[in-house]
Amino acid sequence: MFRFRFNIGPSARALILRLFVSLMIAYLAFGAFIWWAMRQPPETFGRVMARMPGPVPFLLFPFETAWTQARAGHLQIGDSAPDFSLLKVDKSERVQLSTLNQRQPVVLVFGSYT
Repeated sequence: MFRFRFNIGPSARALILRLFVSLMIAYLAFGAFIWWAMRQPPETFGRVMARMPGPVPFLLFPFETAWTQARAGHLQIGDSAPDFSLLKVDKSERVQLSTLNQRQPVVLVFGSYT
């Protein structure tokens, strides 16, 4: 059996260690930046991700798991729904949840009807 062995000198070993530490710091900093962006409003997150080079964050990080945790929210059973406003389908006016909820009970259905 043939064995090939590298003899690395102390200066090369120190250089490799510095390179490894630098790459780990860059990886952690980039991961922290992505995590920060995920916790921002969707508009900010969209602007950040639009400037990402290709599929880099998806390949380097457990993106789906981080996204699920970052966007989980803090609602508990019995909490009232967060207030929001949406434009009507015909774009005639905006409808706000709190206004509708004062007049009558509101049921929100999220899904795809295509």
